[in-house]
Formats: sequence, structure tokens, C-alpha cells
Amino acid sequence: MTPDAGSALAGLTGADSVAHWTQRYGHALMDTFGAPQRVLVRGEGPYVWDADGTRYLDLLGGIAVNSLGHAHPTLTAAISAQLGTLGHISNFFASPTQIALAERLLDLAGAPEGSRVFLTNSGTEANEAAFKMARRNTGLDESGNGVRRTRVLALEGGFHGRSMGALALTSKAAYREPFEPLPGGVEFLPFGDADALRAAFADGGGATVAAVVLEPIQGEAGVRPLPPGYLALARELTAAHGALLVLDEVQTGMGRTGTWLAHQHPHLGGGIVPDVVTLAKGLGGGFPVGAVVAYGERAATLLGRGQHGTTFGGNPVASAAALATIGVIDRDGLLAHVTDLGAWWRQQVAALGHPLVAEVRGEGLLIAVELTAPVAADVAARALAAGFVVNPCTPTTLRMAPPYVLTREQAATFTDFLAALPHDLGEATP
Repeated sequence: MTPDAGSALAGLTGADSVAHWTQRYGHALMDTFGAPQRVLVRGEGPYVWDADGTRYLDLLGGIAVNSLGHAHPTLTAAISAQLGTLGHISNFFASPTQIALAERLLDLAGAPEGSRVFLTNSGTEANEAAFKMARRNTGLDESGNGVRRTRVLALEGGFHGRSMGALALTSKAAYREPFEPLPGGVEFLPFGDADALRAAFADGGGATVAAVVLEPIQGEAGVRPLPPGYLALARELTAAHGALLVLDEVQTGMGRTGTWLAHQHPHLGGGIVPDVVTLAKGLGGGFPVGAVVAYGERAATLLGRGQHGTTFGGNPVASAAALATIGVIDRDGLLAHVTDLGAWWRQQVAALGHPLVAEVRGEGLLIAVELTAPVAADVAARALAAGFVVNPCTPTTLRMAPPYVLTREQAATFTDFLAALPHDLGEATP
């Protein structure tokens, strides 16, 4: 007999342990993620607790999602209030929260007149919409004259999602190969190689490029910021040839780097104006919501009536969650806090001089600790046992994307953990 929902949410003790729930997980859910590292039952601020009552400092934030931490009172109140008034209505109708969110996003993006927003449920959905916009950027006039744009350029190491269109933009062979053939026309350029980008547009090839899709910082590949000047070059080339510049800010957007959008950061984009930006993750503070921001009338009209849609996208509750998240970030000065804390923390870790730490990189609170040996999974496991949640996103890279409400004192406890790692940890690895 299925236990009632209340028992799954109450204080879990005795038989309802991590081991108990992990066993049930294995019998009930598809094995797409592997066995869960822990079964978590509640959170508060930057902390979470598992079913055995053990507390962890969440330095991953649901992979850059929980921007306000867990159970933030303003966010939970906004969601509860909206759900108590109007939950779901379909996109045959509109709601004030949906409209207000779109207006707020256009304002934060600094988007010009004629810009528009399409609201989704996730980053993958946002990137699917952007891919369809690229397909609509044909290069042909109303009479069918011109050179057809069929090429979409993306970067090696990029990650844009798991659905078929977003997966086609994602370079990792292990993700792609089981599902081929994928939507065609995508070409992968070497990461950050300006000469390769220029070559892709050279000798008349620029007329066949529909879009260039970039992450200002590649998260999955190890928190790799694009080199200085790369985004500006991409903007120059795409503008000259009529291609779209699509920025995937699913992970980097909504304050993660200390600016609302990463390409607004002087170290990353210097304020360039793209054609399309995709958002999700931190936008809803933990509630599923995503968005496509189309800059200017040309981009905003690429998808016409009936050419795209979503059942849940822009629903009143998700929109209320996003508005509340944006409001708290603004009200509490969290952009400045993200900037200051991130810079201080990176400096503290780099100053350890630990032989296992090769480099500390990132911007704001999207941070990578690059290790001198492929022991990231071992270090992450040790961190979890010590009460810290981090992500070994590559064999040599630890990724941190904690809530913006993290304090220096809390961050310093993880720095102390790194300082105490055995100096010979890498030497023991074959």
C-alpha cells in the first residue's frame, strides 16, 4: 500500500532513514541519475537536512537554482498566496503576474523597444525555443530570394539541455550518441578560439549561419568563462551577417555572476546586446520557470502564432515565484553581495597554497576549484561526508553555485575543509 503523502514530508526517523528511502527510490524511479547520494527532507537558508537528520551546507544550490536558499519566507509566501488565488489557467488566457514578469525581464535585460519574452518551465525548453527561432532566421525574403541560413554554431564543451533540439546544441558525445540522428545543421567550434569563429564566417560562409549559441561561462564543462573579447567578436560577426547571437544564460543569469545577466558583466560581455537570451535555474529561486528574451522586433517576431507553445509556461504561480525572487535580490542588495563574497572566497581558496588546488576561477558565486589530479569525485565524496554539497563536474573540477544568501563565515568552513585535505591525495590516484 502506498504511504500517504504526509508521512513522506514529516520528520523522518526510525525506519524512514536515508537507506530506507534509497531502497524505495531504486524500485520506483528510472535509473537515469543513479542512486541518490542522500535523501533530503528539508532545507533552511543555505542548509539542507537528510532523512537521518544530518545537516549539509548546500554549496551547489540545486545546480545554481536556489538563489535565495531554501524555504525563503518571501518566496514561499508569494507562491502560497498566488496558488491560493489562481494556479493554472493555460495560455488561452493571461494573468497579471505573467505580464509583470515579462515586463520586469525586459527591464533587467535592458532590451530595446519591440523586444518580447516567451515564458517556459525550464532551461531546456528555453533553448528549444531559441533553436526554433534560429530555424526561422532563414535568410530568405518574402519571395524566397537570398541564401538560406542552415548552420547553427555552438562550442565544444557547451551544455544546453537534454531534449532533442537542446541536445543537438550540446557537444558531449556521451549525451548525444544514444539519441542520434539529432536535428542537423549544428557545428561545434573549439572553445574560445577566435580564429575558428572568424573562419566559420569567412569566404561567404557567414551568409549561411543562422545563429551562434554561446554560454558566457560554460558550467558543465568546469566553469569556463569565454576569453575576453570573444562575445564582442561573436556580436560583430553575427550582426554583420544577419545571424542571431543566442546567449544561454540558464546557469549564469539572474544574478549568479553579480550582474543580472552575465553578458552585462564587464569581465564577460562588457554590455553587448545579443538577439536572444535564455534563462531558467535561479529565475524562480527553486520553482520551475524559464524564459526566452528576444531583443528587438526582428528577433521577437521570428516565432509567430501557432509556431510554438507550452502548457505550463508562464503560469501564475511560476511567474509569482520569479517576481518574488527578483524582488528579494533587488531589495536585499544580493547582486553586490554575490560580487563581494565571490571575489573574497576565490581569493581565500587560492591563498591556501594547497598542492591539490591548481586554480580557482569563475565570477560571482559560480566558482570552480581546479585540482592538480583527477580526484574531484573523491574530494566531493569527502566533502559530503563532512557536511558540504559540491559538484565534481569534471574529473579535475569542483563546481560551487551556492545560494546568494551564503555568508563569509559559512563559505570559510568549506575553505577550511579544503585546507585540511591530505596533500598526497592526488598522488594516491592511479
